[in-house]
Amino acid sequence: MFWLWILLGLGALVLVWAALIERNLFTVKYDSVAVLPKGSAPIRVLHISDIHMAPWQKRKQSWVSQLSALKVDLVVDTGDNLGHVNAVQSTLNALAPLIALPGVFVNGSNDYHAPGFRNPLSYLIKPSTPTPGKPLDTEKLLSGLEKGWLNLNNRSGELTIKGTRIGFVGLDDPHDQLAEYDSIQPPKGIDVLFGVAHAPYRRVIEVMGEAELIFAGHTHGGQVCLPGGRAIVTNCDLPAKNARGLSGWSTAKGETILNVCAGLGTSIFAPVRLFCRPEVRLLTLLPKNY
Repeated sequence: MFWLWILLGLGALVLVWAALIERNLFTVKYDSVAVLPKGSAPIRVLHISDIHMAPWQKRKQSWVSQLSALKVDLVVDTGDNLGHVNAVQSTLNALAPLIALPGVFVNGSNDYHAPGFRNPLSYLIKPSTPTPGKPLDTEKLLSGLEKGWLNLNNRSGELTIKGTRIGFVGLDDPHDQLAEYDSIQPPKGIDVLFGVAHAPYRRVIEVMGEAELIFAGHTHGGQVCLPGGRAIVTNCDLPAKNARGLSGWSTAKGETILNVCAGLGTSIFAPVRLFCRPEVRLLTLLPKNY
């Protein structure tokens, strides 16, 4: 009986840590990758994803609003910004300093529909099935983001950052089956091509295989991980070992690099993170040596 009480106590401590502490330990993860043409100036990219904002999350809103102090050249937002039916304005307010910078974005399913309760154990069996909840004011969100950023939902686009012409191809949420894989064509005359999508399904990687770098989110880095941050699930067909960070991929279109952001939030119905701190990623893009 004594050991049972010890185990119950440890379980309670883990739950308190995951629900009240770790999920609020927002952090910036730094990395670099050589994907730019030789001779290009380095570009600092802030990759944000899966904010899942709720109106009462003032600490998260304040933290996000200060990210522009990181001296960012480009912002990439891979969706699931919203986490509550009344969160559009508070999300846009928090993102406002970043929207003033050059950026691009795509949507996740939670930018269209409010979240609902799911059995967390079901993620161990297979990726979640889209079950639309109450519609959100997606048009208001898009209108706010488009004041400064390119909308890449099943679209392509181009930005010139520090003298480098960057082309983008983007997909609407593949997890919610909104991606139109045949609808996007890379811009012409660019120096480098990047892909942007919410969910990093293997089909997304194959379709965007000619891009030097693909940005994605969705996985939450596993959200509840084993010690050392080892993910158990990704909520898609991406291997668990690639649930966050950089990984190299060989496709029929060529070699590409996938960058997965573990994101800042959780569903309001599963507000826990364990061995997986909420994050944004600051990626310094460097020129190739050849």
